[in-house]
Amino acid sequence: MDKNLNEKCGVFGIFNAPNIASRQTYFGLFALQHRGQEQTGIVSTNGKRLFAYKNSGLVSQVYTEKIMKKLHGFAAIGHNRYSTSRGTSTKHAQPVIINNTIAFAHNGNLPSTKALVDFLKKNKVFIKSNSDSELMAKAIGFYMKRGLSLSKAIERSYPLFTGAFSCVALSNKEMVAFRDPRGIRPLVIGKRENETIIASESCALRTVGAHLLREVLPGEMVSISKKVMKSKILAREEPKLDIFEFVYFSRHDCLMLGKSVYQVRKNFGRMLFKEHPNIKFDVIIPVPETSIPAAIGYSQESGVPFEIALNKNRYIHRTFIEPLQIGRDKKVKMKLSVLYSVIKNKRVGVIDDSIVRGTTSRQIVKMLFDAGAKEVHFLVGSAPVKFPDFYGIDTPKQENLISSQKTIEETRQYLGATSLSFLSIDGMVKATGLPKKRFSLSAFNGEYPLPIFEHEKEIKYNK
Repeated sequence: MDKNLNEKCGVFGIFNAPNIASRQTYFGLFALQHRGQEQTGIVSTNGKRLFAYKNSGLVSQVYTEKIMKKLHGFAAIGHNRYSTSRGTSTKHAQPVIINNTIAFAHNGNLPSTKALVDFLKKNKVFIKSNSDSELMAKAIGFYMKRGLSLSKAIERSYPLFTGAFSCVALSNKEMVAFRDPRGIRPLVIGKRENETIIASESCALRTVGAHLLREVLPGEMVSISKKVMKSKILAREEPKLDIFEFVYFSRHDCLMLGKSVYQVRKNFGRMLFKEHPNIKFDVIIPVPETSIPAAIGYSQESGVPFEIALNKNRYIHRTFIEPLQIGRDKKVKMKLSVLYSVIKNKRVGVIDDSIVRGTTSRQIVKMLFDAGAKEVHFLVGSAPVKFPDFYGIDTPKQENLISSQKTIEETRQYLGATSLSFLSIDGMVKATGLPKKRFSLSAFNGEYPLPIFEHEKEIKYNK
């Protein structure tokens, strides 16, 4: 479901894969489609020059056999992007190419680019209307133009990058992956025979027949050449993975911090029942797809029967052809249909992974009542989302986050639900089996692990 909450990017890279690098990158990007659905790009190298293709649309729609055959070489990197403007322009599509010698793909966001802008202006590098990713690439390109290798250029540029970044870059001689000191966005390393793969999530590795080697550490740079893979720590790590990766963004067949995302989501459901054991209903149903594991966990812990009563149209994707006269109710009904026989005359518990604006949740509650449910109890496998993100997720402004404006009871009334229950922040953390200090919980508690600079004035904290 479109929650108006979107991961902006997914990255993939492969090295030492003669003749198949761009094709393997295609498959990797296909596996990472959930991280960015509006623009996609691949850049490859044959050791002498870069070959590139970028366009708007889904991976399966953008690349043709004719295009793939033009992306020559033994190495390639790719990027899926969600554009906040929702426009079709590929102006800011990635990978970014600088001086025809470097390709750069970035997952994350820099809340402030002042240091980068000052550096580039001082060195007379043209920067008009550049995104944070383009500024990062231009800083790296500046040092490469002075004769440094890609990895040395990244090392010199790294102190200028202030924010969240999990990146992969490619030159004609090497591929480099690097991550911010907090590791807010995921990044992993995989191996397949002589090939080395970099990906946002481990699910992309299996798609190309690779196995997970390890994660790129927060603050680490990993450089891959034809002869060797080298690691260098560029900054002291202070790990703060965004817990929303477990809640919603990552595919549930991934491993993250050594934990199964699927199992953690089941644990969210188990913890939800433990925290709210006195709600009585006849059947538990998920809002597909990401809430299915939590609903299974809730069912197993509570003994309430699990059913699939909301069916998602598998062919509904993000589209650039928006019907002009279509209401939100119609959009939800295009995406979801109700299996009446499962819920008619029953007390229904419906689990979703999060509530952002609340508009879609409200329509789901109405659909269930219209289909004959006697009661609709809305359960959420995460805490109330009260604060916007500045680290690579496109979230609404704080005033559009329902839980920042309404109490739980006021939100229940808005949804029209019989009851409304959220998982606590401590319950979320306990479900992961990892210490609280390991996570960024900023969307839920407003404690930002990195400065958000000028955005601070946008945030209001309730007493």
